[in-house]
Amino acid sequence: MTDSAAAATTLSRWVRLSAAVGAMMLTSIYQYSWFLFSFEIQSTWGWSLTSLGLIYTIFHYTSTLVMPFSGMIADTYGPRMVALGASLLVGAGFILCALFPHLWAFQLFYGLGGIGCGVLYGVSIATAIKWFADRRGLASGLVALGFGGGTAVFNLFIVRMLESLGLSTTLLYLGILMLALLLPISLIYRYPPASHTRPAAKGAAAAGHAGVREYRPGQMLGTPQWYLIYFSFSVTVSLVLLFGAQMKLLAQEYELPAPYFSLLIVLFPVANGVSRVLAGIISDRFGRSVTMVAFYTLLGLSILAILQFGRYPLVFVSLVVLASLLGGAPFALYPAVIGDFYGTRYATTNYGITYTAKAWAGLISGWLCGILASHFGSFTVPLAIVAAASLLAAVLSLPRFLKVPPARAQSAVEGSGEK
Repeated sequence: MTDSAAAATTLSRWVRLSAAVGAMMLTSIYQYSWFLFSFEIQSTWGWSLTSLGLIYTIFHYTSTLVMPFSGMIADTYGPRMVALGASLLVGAGFILCALFPHLWAFQLFYGLGGIGCGVLYGVSIATAIKWFADRRGLASGLVALGFGGGTAVFNLFIVRMLESLGLSTTLLYLGILMLALLLPISLIYRYPPASHTRPAAKGAAAAGHAGVREYRPGQMLGTPQWYLIYFSFSVTVSLVLLFGAQMKLLAQEYELPAPYFSLLIVLFPVANGVSRVLAGIISDRFGRSVTMVAFYTLLGLSILAILQFGRYPLVFVSLVVLASLLGGAPFALYPAVIGDFYGTRYATTNYGITYTAKAWAGLISGWLCGILASHFGSFTVPLAIVAAASLLAAVLSLPRFLKVPPARAQSAVEGSGEK
């Protein structure tokens, strides 16, 4: 490759990565602004905590279960048309929720928007790990930063819109904004050609990665390591999703003054986004396993500290921000781990299958935590459960348990290019 061609490729991959980050910032409103919408719904329409938790759970199921299927299509035909269709669904989801303000409509149309969010997330993460084999942790972390931290840009504006315009008009305007921005962004998506190769990141080498392994989805599912990844992914992300779903109610339970809450709704997504880049960079340098053990241990301990010391407003805000700074890490670590362990040829599909773990996390953080909080009258029990699960995930991420699968499962497709 000539110097000019190499420079053009480098510029091209950063442009495509920037487009993926921008798309994630917009779609993050569905997940990380939900606590604003749900509180407004409960105050205005009186829907139960369980019903609101079910909507949030439906979103996570639709946004995750679609990814393996959309991933297969994107891996085969390229991501551009897939991203265009997903962008239409994302915008339409909010617009239809605004036009039909009924429980059944929110369940249906918020889930419809979730399908679009999941598809865009899948092709965005695949864009990162396919173009950036040399800096896979950083690239996937930046994409995850967009999704985890994007609402830091929007949340205060959404609060003001809800106060002045009401829920339906706010959703309508947000849906129109998403269509106006996501459709042109989708045209930038493209996977690299098969000839595009770069050396693996140090983190992959530290994990024991040697050479290119190209696992088909069925072969990946035949390795015991994947099930450890899947369980750990499910329980660790349930913590950050719990705060995303129940932040307003948690703030009420811990009697958080309004100024502290205003600060929290900005700092929480910022920390959540920074977590993903930070974890990606650290894992590229020191290895995925070491990073996961450290982050998950500190995450579980921070939640236990909230239970003990959360009645002090400054302490509550600090610990929630710390939990967010740690809890976004899985969204950067596991795309990189899947690329390290199983190759990039089927990365969109393989990570799409792995990402369905988030559906279980959504069930835990939305519906299950809503039921437990209603039954016990507080969020103490749900928080204690997910904190213990995070500590267990740290143990399962130790190198003695989470080892690179043997090379016998590789099955590269010769001559097949990416689109």
